[in-house]
Amino acid sequence: MEQQEKVAVPIFSQVDKEIFLRDIYPERRPAVLRGMCLGPCLEKWTVEYLGHKGGDKELHVFSHRTLPFRDFVKRASERKHSDFFLCEDESYYLRSLGEDVRKEPADLSKQFPDLAEDFHIPHFFEPEQFFSSVFRISSCALQLWTHYDVMDNLLAQVTGMKRVVLYSPQDALHLYLSGDKSEVLDIDCPDLTRFPEFVKARRFECVLEPGDVLFIPALWFHNTLALQFGVGVNVFWRHLPADSYDRKDPYGNKDPVAATRALQALERALHTLDELPADYRDFYGRRMIQRIQKRTYCDNLSSTTTEDSTLPRSQFTKPG
Repeated sequence: MEQQEKVAVPIFSQVDKEIFLRDIYPERRPAVLRGMCLGPCLEKWTVEYLGHKGGDKELHVFSHRTLPFRDFVKRASERKHSDFFLCEDESYYLRSLGEDVRKEPADLSKQFPDLAEDFHIPHFFEPEQFFSSVFRISSCALQLWTHYDVMDNLLAQVTGMKRVVLYSPQDALHLYLSGDKSEVLDIDCPDLTRFPEFVKARRFECVLEPGDVLFIPALWFHNTLALQFGVGVNVFWRHLPADSYDRKDPYGNKDPVAATRALQALERALHTLDELPADYRDFYGRRMIQRIQKRTYCDNLSSTTTEDSTLPRSQFTKPG
């Protein structure tokens, strides 16, 4: 079976703000920052310590069920459970949310202030660029689907090990997008009958160890697999001016305002083409693709070569 080209994400040691902003950030490519000073969390954040700090804080799990934080952490750290909801090997996952989930982004210092004292955010950006800090806990073997974010992201691995697979934004046409997610759920053994273009996407891969920080530039697709029970923190910050983003987006995953307007305009244009017979739609659709490529493609940014000028049949617009 045809395989994707694989590339190791580069690893950098002893990175400070000056080195990051000079040598790493301008490249707009993923990078593992090893040996970062993340604070006492690296030694403190054991299952027992997290359970003590979280205590009886109620967490919603599955449908209409809750667990005290200490019980959640204990279950997430186990491979087999004596107490469970559905089955003894069920997985657990926590993604922290803002106090008002519809309006406020997650902030470690607000949802888990005691734990925030242990975690030192790398100061690679200006304070006004900060958007959110997301606390995450994953059971071993838990995998998150391939998706992109519209803000720059530092993924700090505090405990456990995690595999991360990434794809360039310029390989988007090979990923069969539905909104911000790829329809290819099994990236290790994909169904190439359904997703034949997937093998054309170049696969960037790394394994994060405790203390590693992965820089994920905005629009880079990423898929994570917990190799062990793990705890981490994502720090998102605005790469574009603040007014470029949707102000009503507490998760930071809606497309920039200008991109949303452009996609909506494209949908209107496609509806207009529907007034024509199929052969005319084909002709003018190809002309539109050619004009879009000429106006927007930046070959000098490419980590892969785009050879095919036709688009896969999947729908690539985000839902409204």
